[in-house]
Amino acid sequence: MNILQMLVTFVKFISTILITSAIGWELWNVYAAITNIHISSNLNFIFWIERFAVTAHFIEAVIAAFYAPIKQKMPIKYAIYTFFVGTVALLELFAQEENSIKKPV
Repeated sequence: MNILQMLVTFVKFISTILITSAIGWELWNVYAAITNIHISSNLNFIFWIERFAVTAHFIEAVIAAFYAPIKQKMPIKYAIYTFFVGTVALLELFAQEENSIKKPV
């Protein structure tokens, strides 16, 4: 396994943990709002970063769901994978196209 493959694997692992944590963080925020628990305003910046990341991953997942059938992938499965992994999954999806193009002889 070369350095690039190890880096991609590391990014996938960290991204999955961070997106899962972001979902948990947002669920905690909703729970706090419902139960009238006061959340420090110092945490607002973290909430905005989390919401931006989840929104970006959601948009990437929609793109993956749209292009997955073209690449002979299951749309829902690849969209979920892309949601948790992020841009790396889209790069993998579109890299398959480049590898499958036949070079002229």
